[in-house]
Amino acid sequence: MRPEYATAQDFATWEARAKFMTAAELLYTVKDCQEAEAAMRGHNPVKEGYYSDQASTFGMELTRRSRHAREIAAACKGK
Repeated sequence: MRPEYATAQDFATWEARAKFMTAAELLYTVKDCQEAEAAMRGHNPVKEGYYSDQASTFGMELTRRSRHAREIAAACKGK
């Protein structure tokens, strides 16, 4: 039986999946995870943390892409 908490394998799976998702898919997934996290609040703190971890992992991919885009834009301006 799988645990309710996020495991190292969960994080690795989410990170690998996030790399191939579009920005729209990532945004939708983050929002969905945040809603699931809120739904668990006060009912199941372990599962609440699971969805929080999931939202953070997919959100980090969005942040990485945003930073990369800004770096590219800055490099193009300098040329």
